Amino acid sequence: MLTFSITRWQAWAPSIPNQSCWQDWAQAPFCPIVHDDAPRLDFLPPMQRRRLSSMARMVFASAWPLAEGHPPMPVVYASRHGETSRGFELLQTLACDEDLSPTSFALSVHNAILGQWSIVRQETCESVALSIEGDGAEHAFLEAAALQSRGHDRVLVILTEETPPEAYRPWTEDIPFSYAAAFVVERGADMSLELCADDAQPDDAGLPSPLNLLRHLALNTSRWHCRTGNRTWAWTRR
Repeated sequence: MLTFSITRWQAWAPSIPNQSCWQDWAQAPFCPIVHDDAPRLDFLPPMQRRRLSSMARMVFASAWPLAEGHPPMPVVYASRHGETSRGFELLQTLACDEDLSPTSFALSVHNAILGQWSIVRQETCESVALSIEGDGAEHAFLEAAALQSRGHDRVLVILTEETPPEAYRPWTEDIPFSYAAAFVVERGADMSLELCADDAQPDDAGLPSPLNLLRHLALNTSRWHCRTGNRTWAWTRR
């Protein structure tokens, strides 16, 4: 069993830009109509904003308020599909027999947003980029616990997905809408996470694990389960 504390969290999605909106969403989860919206990031200079994709903007909108004014901390970044829009644009370029943009290629790799975060914030803390499965939130927190076991008092966990291009959507049913969520994980015993019996009833409302985590945090749920394949996880909040 892992024990830890989520001392602060922030999330962003189209039409759900703050905790108050997430609390409303948690009462009756819905899929926002607008999929191509992106946060403005007025706290960044225009040149830095222009270099960020919509997915990166969501990450910065969620994580920046948690990091600003605090000492640098390691980052665990987790996404299942990553920058699918950038990757699809590269494939279209290849299909047209055109030269690839080195910048576009560099920004399409899985840890590119982490690199942009480090450069913009001028931080050199340890960072980990995970390519996750259905229980990605759980594995991201496992990674955070591993970093804490190496002496880090707090870790920034970032979970994000973007609505994929239309051509990919028949194979990416686990993304109801674009979102990013960030959590400051510290040593403590306010929360626990463990594998449990497979017969436990999941409380996921048909949502992927990152959105399910946000839902239960917003609802102040004391205990819930999340099942992926043959793994069932139990979250407990004290």
